[in-house]
Amino acid sequence: MKFPKPHTLKQIAALIDVDYVGKDDFPVLGMNEIHVVEPGDIVFVDHPKYYDKALESAATIVLINKEVDCPKGKALLISDDPFRDFNKLTFHFKPFKPSNVSIAPSAKIGKNTIIQPNCFIGNNVIIGDNCVIHSNVSIYDNTVIGNNVNIHAGAVLGASAFYYKNRPEGFDQLKSGGRVVIKDNVDIGALCTIDKGVTADTTIGEGSKLDNQIQVGHDTIIGKKCLIASQVGIAGCVVIEDEVTIWGQVGITSGITIGKKAVISAKAGVSKSLEGHKSYFGVPADDFRSKYKEIAAIKKIPEIIEKLKNI
Repeated sequence: MKFPKPHTLKQIAALIDVDYVGKDDFPVLGMNEIHVVEPGDIVFVDHPKYYDKALESAATIVLINKEVDCPKGKALLISDDPFRDFNKLTFHFKPFKPSNVSIAPSAKIGKNTIIQPNCFIGNNVIIGDNCVIHSNVSIYDNTVIGNNVNIHAGAVLGASAFYYKNRPEGFDQLKSGGRVVIKDNVDIGALCTIDKGVTADTTIGEGSKLDNQIQVGHDTIIGKKCLIASQVGIAGCVVIEDEVTIWGQVGITSGITIGKKAVISAKAGVSKSLEGHKSYFGVPADDFRSKYKEIAAIKKIPEIIEKLKNI
């Protein structure tokens, strides 16, 4: 997430009331999670296990809960609670803006696009040409939708990320300031839910088709011409490359990559990255050849036990 205009390190430190290491005028351009940071971004870290990863990342400003040696060319924001202060910055730069109308005045809707009754179109939403938005669809603020997109009844685009810190008093949510971006020629089925990014974009690539009742987690990127069947659950920060086919009720864990033209059969549980150009099934998902060998070996267990009894 880039800020509307550049800020200085001193200005950001004042916003969240923390000390800092670096020049007062050190430039701060935005804030992002570690997997999408760029120079000029703030990244936060609150556990020693991840200090090095944050300090060595592309981010040039690290919001951290311990004063450490500052890498050359970078700056530090020293906070007793980086998670809390990252949320403060999200609230400041992307505050929630209530709406009392069905289609916000700031929304931009393209030529020949049809909006059916009982839809909600939030602030700063952009919808392209020749789209059909069916009844009872909710499109949250800042969502971007391309041309020739069909969104069926009851879909929700832009809900908050399922991302929490477990505190003694309960779960504390990491606030979402990102967007949902839908490219051209995408179909989204009824009752699909697509969460916005925490700081970046959740993206559905050009020509992809989503069946009904699919969950897409925050910051996930789905490539071009993917085909995803009903009741698939995709966690946050997943990368699904082009022309992947995912059949019904597949569950995909966070932070992994599904390679181009992979095919994942129904009810598979995907717990690690998968190579492209292969077919997978099972829990945990594996390629067909390996999985069938595994099943064949399991079937031999009773025979092996009987042989051992007779030894």
